[in-house]
Amino acid sequence: MHTSPDETGKVMRKNKSAALRKPDILESYYQVLIQEGLEGTSISKIASRIGIHPSLIIHYFKNKENLKIELVDLLIEKYESPSMINFDHIEDDEEHFDSLISMIFSLQWSRTVDPSVHFGFYYLSLRNEKILERFRVMFKWLRDYLREKLVYFNAKGVINVKDEKKAADYIVTLMEGLEIHNQFLADGKPFEDFAQVAQKALVSALKNGEF
Repeated sequence: MHTSPDETGKVMRKNKSAALRKPDILESYYQVLIQEGLEGTSISKIASRIGIHPSLIIHYFKNKENLKIELVDLLIEKYESPSMINFDHIEDDEEHFDSLISMIFSLQWSRTVDPSVHFGFYYLSLRNEKILERFRVMFKWLRDYLREKLVYFNAKGVINVKDEKKAADYIVTLMEGLEIHNQFLADGKPFEDFAQVAQKALVSALKNGEF
């Protein structure tokens, strides 16, 4: 059975409309999550924020579960954006290393995704296998990226590391822990205060063969 040009055009317009609308809906979902939290977020609030009918969200995503999964995918894209942690344009290896480490211990990197949303989905991942698997992929991507950089810096004599994978595991764990410290243990002090202490200790460990 052949599809007429008119029908094909309708399908293409529908797909284009969805492609344009879905990012707006996901961004609205993200902003409502920041303001209301998981427990206070609803499809009606997401729709109201961008002035559409709630049924349109169901039309594009079919159900709330798909909406959650697609937002998680979008947030992971933010983490995996190479622009923030790619310093390959820096020719001096020591400066390259310092720039990378400074970025991953910065407030800017930690707030790539709002912590209330990040930890909200972390909680959901404990009960949702699809979200859990996506978190695993995200953290493994970051770990493997850092491992490759450590292999490079090790070869250049910038650091002294025997097990780059273990060192990269440690860095990712430390990075996640910084936000926990900031939320629960900082006593109102700036994020950067403890982050700089942690960064200095890490650099010392990497350079002195502790991994």
